[in-house]
Amino acid sequence: MPERESLQIAEFLGDGISAELSASVHRVAAALPIDVGFHAVDLSLPTRNRDAEAAYGKAMAAISAHGVAMKYPTVTDGESPNKVLRERCNFSVIHRPVASIPGVKTRHDGKVDLHIIRIAVGGTYEDAGRRIGDDVAVSIRVIERRPSREAALFAFRLARRLHAGVVSSSKHTIQVATDGLFEQIVKDVALDFPEVPHRSELFDSLLYKLLMKPEEYRVVVTPNEYGDFLSDMACGIVGSIGLGASASYAFDTAGAVALAMFDPAGGTAPDIAGKNVCNPAAALLAFAMLLTHCGFRGLGSMVDNAVRSAIANGQRTRDLGGTLDTTTFTEAVVRALSASI
Repeated sequence: MPERESLQIAEFLGDGISAELSASVHRVAAALPIDVGFHAVDLSLPTRNRDAEAAYGKAMAAISAHGVAMKYPTVTDGESPNKVLRERCNFSVIHRPVASIPGVKTRHDGKVDLHIIRIAVGGTYEDAGRRIGDDVAVSIRVIERRPSREAALFAFRLARRLHAGVVSSSKHTIQVATDGLFEQIVKDVALDFPEVPHRSELFDSLLYKLLMKPEEYRVVVTPNEYGDFLSDMACGIVGSIGLGASASYAFDTAGAVALAMFDPAGGTAPDIAGKNVCNPAAALLAFAMLLTHCGFRGLGSMVDNAVRSAIANGQRTRDLGGTLDTTTFTEAVVRALSASI
């Protein structure tokens, strides 16, 4: 018999429901016809409080060794682990796919199949600002060429693969210098992709039109905070933040992905931690993205389809109107996955 392929990944454990999400991912990984090795690093708040530098050092060593990581929700207390990892890994692009799933109750009739590409740095998130006297506060808005270009390239390459167009969105008519630079960089990148339609839309208009006609959007690229806002709104359109997976990418000087981290969009949910009732769908969808990124495109699609088909067939956790707990939902996904392998 031929030797089974293997995949080694770093795993960043966190707080709250982190352990339950990790167990679900491990269970699905065990059902795959490859050997997946998880190299765990504890980034929980108690560990960070004891020695944050050591914890982040271990995380960097693990992701540098294996190139990819699964990350689970972490508490922000004084500093955001997501921000620390973003800075240390030089993540510049965040990819958030959001798609409707049949059977999930929503307040909108439109079908969503959207890829949000967000610059991971800059914008207004780069500067917490400062007070000037009692009545004035000021902060700096930052747009950089390199991450803007990397986000645009990622968006156009993805759109080309999907046979779709790219919409760039900002407030360039108001933030003329900063958002204007972003839009100019996107237009410059678009010249290298003549087969990919591109248009620019003001962000407030985009939000309105996305709610009214979500089918008209497939790939949207935005500066940092706009992508943050848009990602959560898109999850709201499809019915739950528990369906949002995310990927963060860093690139080498040749433009290839150097490091990648995959995580669910939701938080630590301390009120349900340890009760086996959390929804692991987003973590499993993130794991599917990781598999695809690592060259196991078929398996990635199978895991993604297994999660979506389980939900569509009525096998849902309580947050989606079902009765399954974390373990029984995971087993439903494994059954769907096994049927396709």
